[in-house]
Order: sequence, then structure tokens, then C-alpha cells
Amino acid sequence: MIRSSTLLALALTGAMAAPVATTAQELRVGFPSDALTLDPANHRNRETETIIRNMFDGIMTRDSEMNLVPELAESWAAIDPTTYEFKLHEGVKFHDGSVMTAADVKFSLDRMIEEGAMDGQTSPRQSLLGPLKEVVAVDDHTVRLILESPWPILPAMLPFQEIVSKAHVEAVGTAGMAENVNGTGPFKLVEWRKGDSVIMERFDDYYGGARDIAPTDKACVERVIFKIIPENASRVAALLAGDVHIVSGLPTHMVRQVEENPDTTVMAVNGTRTSFLALNNEKGPFADIRVRHALAHAVDRQLIIDKILDGNASLTNGILSPDAFGKNKNLPAYEYDVEKAKALLAEAGYPDGLTVTMDVEGELKEIAEAISAVASKGGFQINVVVGEWSMLKTRYRTPGSPIDGEMWLTSWGNGSLDPVGIFDPTHRTDDRGNSSGYTNPELDALLDEANVETDRAKRAELYSQAEAIVNADLPKLYLWVAQDLYGVSTKVSGWSPSADSRINLHDACLN
Repeated sequence: MIRSSTLLALALTGAMAAPVATTAQELRVGFPSDALTLDPANHRNRETETIIRNMFDGIMTRDSEMNLVPELAESWAAIDPTTYEFKLHEGVKFHDGSVMTAADVKFSLDRMIEEGAMDGQTSPRQSLLGPLKEVVAVDDHTVRLILESPWPILPAMLPFQEIVSKAHVEAVGTAGMAENVNGTGPFKLVEWRKGDSVIMERFDDYYGGARDIAPTDKACVERVIFKIIPENASRVAALLAGDVHIVSGLPTHMVRQVEENPDTTVMAVNGTRTSFLALNNEKGPFADIRVRHALAHAVDRQLIIDKILDGNASLTNGILSPDAFGKNKNLPAYEYDVEKAKALLAEAGYPDGLTVTMDVEGELKEIAEAISAVASKGGFQINVVVGEWSMLKTRYRTPGSPIDGEMWLTSWGNGSLDPVGIFDPTHRTDDRGNSSGYTNPELDALLDEANVETDRAKRAELYSQAEAIVNADLPKLYLWVAQDLYGVSTKVSGWSPSADSRINLHDACLN
């Protein structure tokens, strides 16, 4: 397991050793997926976001420790619960040399929130801006965002919304935005070879980025290539051969191979995706809370983390990751106890044990089979059935329809680290990710109250109460939050991974 103290030391060392390069350097990233588009407003895909975020900046961003800081904005303030004002840096340039103003920020956000704003198409990112109803350009360097109702997580959602040039979009149209980049980011597009690579070069007129993330200057390397390598083994082989300098999605079983190579190392960061078993609360055996509790005591989660995930995950007893805002740090744990599991099953009417089916996607089959093996000692006979994502989503995540299955090994990501992005969809009655068919009016009321509470301490307490409720009800068996693993060349300095999966190469250098 990669120790966080070691990572912090590496990150700090790199940050101090990140001068601007004086010779031409090309940093290559082995990446599992190609971008779907280069238009920031026309996708809902984390891999696409990672690539284009090196060419576009947002009003806000996060540092490698996930602290929220201004980026294109130099400062911001909440005027009242429904009004936020942002002061923009002066002199920020787009890649074509034109100067960014508040009019571009207004245009970019209007393009996301207005129906049909993209040549008749509505942005798939519209819901990411919640109740944002109006964007006002107060002057060339001041933007005011006005909400229909209080939504305290607005600043936390802005790092995911990149700013585009109004004149550029009007010139190339929505179709042209898919392949034509004119951002304010540290790199500008050279060429997109679809299915193969995205090639960028340093933007020498870059304004320097977030002032709270040192150093603030143009990018360290002159050229960046995202090389698309879908297969894990091929991606790691490219790293070991020196063909790429960073690889994402490093499988746990390849960690030792990378660590033992003298020219590469492994970096890890707590992820933002919570894994869980969605249990059918509507009908069948898991409608009985005693059966859900029995399963919790029958699954040795720590053993699976140690043996299958090589220690690269953290246990969670609720839906929120350890780093999330409002995380309840005092949740009771369901300790591995096979006798208690058997007793609860007998109490629920299953003295001879229980046979159930677990649905899972192919890539998680090994973990599902490990869960099945350990749970057998506690009286559960679990049959693992592999299915396609689209089919499983229809069976378990169709609001208004009954859950068609007994349990599903799945997960939910939360890049903003704000509970509203994961708690609401997975637990609110009949919400889009409520794959358990769970309903609890008390919980729904707490989530509604938290969504509009502007006092951070009160809001955190509401989510703490909410997590205590689901920890007791156990509509899902909460498992772990896996670490995101990266293979990194020892030639790289000044870069560290981020929990939101971004690969921000502005400060990355090659020694």
C-alpha cells in the first residue's frame, strides 16, 4: 500500500523542484480512453474532462489536496444565499491571443444552462449547475451568478465548467467546437488523432493559473501528448519502456512490477468513488433489515481489500468517502462475525442459510467472487452473474420502476466531494441512482434541508445525521473507496495525482 506520508513528501519535493524548462521537452501520458469531444459543454465524461482541462481553465479549480481555489477568478464572494460574485483576472488570453472578459464567462455558462443554446441542443452539463438561472456581466472583470434558490455547492461545481471564447464559438459553431480548441489553459491543441493521441503544446502567453497553486507561470514542459492505450498491460509496458511518463488506471496487480523498476514509481491518492452492494429493499430477502445486517457481518471487507485490492482502498461505513464534506467519522462498523450473521439469518427465517444472486459487470467479477466466497461462511450462497452495464442500469436504476434483481456490486463517483453529488442520487426516494429502491421520508427531509443550508457547520451536521440513518438502515452494503493508482517515471517532478482524477500537467516537469 502506498503511504500518504510518502506521497506528500514526493509531492512537496516535486513542487519545490519545478522550474520552467529551458529546453524542449515532451511529456507523454498513457491514458485508457480517448476524448469523446473537445467541447467542454458537450459531454459528461471524466476521461474527456481530464484531457480538455489541460487546454481550458474554469472560474474555480482544486489543488492536489482538493481545496477549492479561484482560477480564472482572482476572488469570489457570496453576496447572499442566491447570489455569487466573481472578480476575474485581468489580461487573461485565449490561445488565439484575444483577451477573455466577463462576456466570455457569461456566454460559457449561458451555453450550459439555457435550453437549446448549442445550435438547438441543450448541454448535457446543464444539471451540474443546479438552480443557476442568470449570469450577469457586471463589467469586463466582474461576473454575478444568480440562483433560483439557495444552492451552497455552486462554487464546488464550478471547477467542472470550463470557459470558452464567445467569438470562437460563434465562428465555428457547436459542430466545430468538437475539434477546435481556443481555451485559456496552459496548453493549446496541436492535433487530435482520434483513437491514438491528443497532442498539445505550451501556451506561452498563459496567465499562470490559480494564484494559490505555485508556481504561477507558463507550463514547465513544451509539449504534452495524451497517448490512448486502452489495455492495462500495454499501458504499463509503455511506462516501463520509457515510451510514456505517466499512466493512469494502474491495476493493483501491476503495482509491484512498476515499483520494482528502478526508473518508475507508484503514486496513489484517495479516490472519490464509493463501492457498494445495492440491496433490493423493495422485495425479496433484503427487504428484511435483519438480512441486510447479516450480510454486513458475513462479508470480510478488510480481507478483500488486503488480498484482492492489495491494500489500495479505505473501508467506509457509509456512502461518503473519507475526504468528503460532511462525512460522519463516527459511524459504527459492521465487524466480520459469521456467527452473528447466521443468527440474524435464522431470526429472519433462514436457519439453513440463504441463496441469492449478485449482478456484476465483467471487470468486477473477481471481487464479486471473493465476496461470494467469504460470505459463504456466514450462511450466504451467492451466485455471481455477469451482465452489461446498460442492462444492469435499466434493471436497477430506472426511476419509477421496481428493482429487478437482488443485489448489484457497483459504485458511484463524487468528484466534487460534496454529498449532494452522491448522497441524493443514490438514496433519495426514486432518484436516478437509487439502485436499492430505498425510501425514508426522514432522510429525504434531511437531504432537502442540507441542499439549501448555507451555514457550513449546520450543513455538515445534517449530512452527518443522514449518514447515521443509512448506516443503520443499510439499504446498501457500503464497502470501500479505492485509491486511484498511477505509474510515474522518475523523470517527472512537480506533479502529484488529484482525488478528482484530473491529470493537471501545468506544473509537471521532466528532469
